[in-house]
Amino acid sequence: MTDPELSPAAPAGGDGHLQAHRAHRHDDGGRYGSAVEPASAPVIVRALVARGSGAELRIERVRLPAPGPGEVRVTIRAAGVCHSDLSMVNGTLAARFPLVLGHEATGVVAEAGPGSRLRIGTPVVLNWAPACRACWWCRRGEPWLCADTTAPTVPRGETDDGVPLHLTLGLGALAEAVVVPESAVVPIPAGLPTAQAALLGCAVLTGVGAVRNTARVAPGESVAVVGLGGVGLAVLSAARRAGATTILAIDVAEAKRDLALAAGATDFLLSDDRLAKEVRARTESRGVDHAFECVGRAATIRAAWRLTRRGGGVTVVGMGAKDDMVSLGALDIFHSARTLRSSVYGSSDPDREVPVLARELVDGSLDLGVLVSGTMSLDEAPVAFDRLARGEGARWVVTLD
Repeated sequence: MTDPELSPAAPAGGDGHLQAHRAHRHDDGGRYGSAVEPASAPVIVRALVARGSGAELRIERVRLPAPGPGEVRVTIRAAGVCHSDLSMVNGTLAARFPLVLGHEATGVVAEAGPGSRLRIGTPVVLNWAPACRACWWCRRGEPWLCADTTAPTVPRGETDDGVPLHLTLGLGALAEAVVVPESAVVPIPAGLPTAQAALLGCAVLTGVGAVRNTARVAPGESVAVVGLGGVGLAVLSAARRAGATTILAIDVAEAKRDLALAAGATDFLLSDDRLAKEVRARTESRGVDHAFECVGRAATIRAAWRLTRRGGGVTVVGMGAKDDMVSLGALDIFHSARTLRSSVYGSSDPDREVPVLARELVDGSLDLGVLVSGTMSLDEAPVAFDRLARGEGARWVVTLD
């Protein structure tokens, strides 16, 4: 793909710049250098745009501002289609329109604003939740709970017909390029397969982090994973690598069986009225040590709760609607001694953990091939959303190389 053209138009106002937080970096590997002066005009790119909740998704030309202080323009090479993107357009999450979709992507730094330390040509993964590094949560080592959390949709730029534009999670990554704070990108090694590298910043980091950081699954323990989209499959893979011996994959679709077994499950179970009995039959009548809910619905959270042994842990990874209330009996909570917790962004620090995952991808210890159900062009991106809505596959990836 050729680099997006620079528009001769003057920069549009009201683009709502995110604060350019400066994330702490460790070994820069020669990726940081002197800043390059930004262009004096915005960038015109093609992007996947939703004009309203439930509206038809269309590829449109949109105008993004030139990089400001501490910002970079990234040419997108590949972007995953995540269920959170679907939630933006189906009304599950509150969104403002028109909206550029996408937040899980990899690309290359094409331009740097004043004060940026990133070199042109640096391959990066996008980070949809850059930490401020200054709030109470960040200072105590919990950057995934940063007080300056990115809003679901962030105003920036405008459509080609002059309407103020919004970006999903401050990124809008299903586009030819994005303009973001330097803190919203994480440098990675060159040469990674782009379709797999795109998943590092959301599905993989979320799923692997839920196992490693939140639940801390130990060798010999048992695991159940409810919901087998991209994140659920990443949880399965991480549980296998953590040494879990019983790994039960659960979904409503029989078509997910082969994907689940390839990702590391020891068995696949359909979610039906016999589910709790089937799980107990495979765990000496106790239930699993860890249940991971990767759907984001009250019904599946309750199901995960019932699958877990007394004293076990339920980790909610899926993000659901605010009015979908979970009801548990007070006596059940006391008697079962189970722990119910969420895993926000895998309880991870992307600046530190994405490079670790990238190295594992390089050395072959992390295999993400099973997560990529297929690739398609930007023009075909609406098809990926249709497939996601039908529950088909794991992750569909839009490639722009």
